[in-house]
Amino acid sequence: METQSKNNESDQELPVLNKGIFYAIRDGSTDLIMEDKTKRGLTVQEQAIDEKYNVISEKGMIYDMDGIGHKVGIRWFFPKDKYSFERVLEHAKEMEERYRKIREETCPDY
Repeated sequence: METQSKNNESDQELPVLNKGIFYAIRDGSTDLIMEDKTKRGLTVQEQAIDEKYNVISEKGMIYDMDGIGHKVGIRWFFPKDKYSFERVLEHAKEMEERYRKIREETCPDY
């Protein structure tokens, strides 16, 4: 599996196949990489299998107002031999819609 961390590739070196306000899908050599743009700059603390998508993901830690840490996905690596671009795009659009709803509830004038 190819990851940006292992290969020291920066985000700019991988071509963007599609992007929205809250996501980007990049083209790795063996994986389609879905990135959560709201987590830009968050330090990767672990790589683990994501329970929702059942693929390798990079996770970081965010802290709530009470100082409690929560592990969150930063990017997901969908193997090209198992996932089509269309399927990854569906997941990205679901994430986009979830964030749009949160934005509408918290920032109605946006």
